[in-house]
Amino acid sequence: MSFFATPQSLHFPEVLPLQSGASLRDYHLAYETYGTLNADRSNAVLVCHALNASHHVAGVYAGQDKSEGWWDNMIGPGKPVDTDRFFVIGVNNLGSCFGSTGPMHNHPDTGEVYGADFPVVTVEDWVNAQARLLDRLGITQLAAVLGGSLGGMQALSWTLQYPERMRHAVVVASAPNLTAENIAFNEVARRAIVTDPDFHGGHFYRHGVIPKRGLRIARMIGHITYLSDDVMNEKFGRSLRAPTLPAARGSLPPEGAGPARGGPAPDLRDYLYSTQDIEFQIESYLRYQGDKFSDYFDANTYLLITRALDYFDPARAHGGNLTRALARATAKFLLVSFTTDWRFSPQRSREIVKALLDNRRRVSYAEIDAPHGHDAFLLDDARYMGVMRSYFDSIAKELQA
Repeated sequence: MSFFATPQSLHFPEVLPLQSGASLRDYHLAYETYGTLNADRSNAVLVCHALNASHHVAGVYAGQDKSEGWWDNMIGPGKPVDTDRFFVIGVNNLGSCFGSTGPMHNHPDTGEVYGADFPVVTVEDWVNAQARLLDRLGITQLAAVLGGSLGGMQALSWTLQYPERMRHAVVVASAPNLTAENIAFNEVARRAIVTDPDFHGGHFYRHGVIPKRGLRIARMIGHITYLSDDVMNEKFGRSLRAPTLPAARGSLPPEGAGPARGGPAPDLRDYLYSTQDIEFQIESYLRYQGDKFSDYFDANTYLLITRALDYFDPARAHGGNLTRALARATAKFLLVSFTTDWRFSPQRSREIVKALLDNRRRVSYAEIDAPHGHDAFLLDDARYMGVMRSYFDSIAKELQA
């Protein structure tokens, strides 16, 4: 059962240097907390979010329907990350569109909306900002940092940037960097946005428009990569929304008809570009996801966050050697992957496991045979939930020792 969550915000007037050489000041970080911080402040768990999520990790907002946190099945009283035992913190990343300072906010020097002028941010920048928020909350060491997908990259980066400030890293459905194929998917999605006539070079706010067409396509591309082929076939197959194909100029010709048989040739314009062009159930589903996404997500935020995904590569500074890159990590690790996740495949998690074992670090690894693709990390697979519950139970026992 869900509990009520309360969004909070902290203002940071000081300058935050960024990896790019730019900086931010007078910024806000939106966050939420669940549970109670214990007397010695040792039971805090930081949850890092993925691309289109936020600080609203668990619980519901009072008086709002359908306001459940994005990982509410994982976090809460009696759940795998039990808020009766842990003080859980969700932080919205800089550059987001859910409360923390981002492209939709005003530049403190000019008073104008940042838009395309918002500086590039990286996973490392987010971790530094999160560390500052923890300083303000009086938390010097975390029991664990937990994240899935892009959130898992942040958890991994925490072990390298602040190894002394955490005891456990839980990295779910993630990778040490993106493959070329993943970067390619992100680039196609970005091009859909920046070529939308309503994008206006990222300053669409000034024109009172939103590049919704580009956002819809970007979301559709992304959503395809989050699901497995098996799940798509099971949910949608080749099902049509109507029992027959749409008619071209009144009716499709019978099989074998056409110019060679003297019959009329169907004109694709009649149904591919009309308001009745959605034929297959999978098309309807993707259109729905795209429409919904374009109503709440910011286009510049999408560009920023996918770039942060592309840039993350802790091994780059070590000649591509992940073992050397992770030598700095001292935390204990749990890594979880899913067999049908082709965007962040189990092989990528195993790369991290091997690099940690090469450094003689304590590592637990679970590879869950689940059919749901990348989205499996958000779902209620009993084996997955059991692994998470068991690991956090062991962390709770450490706290009591």
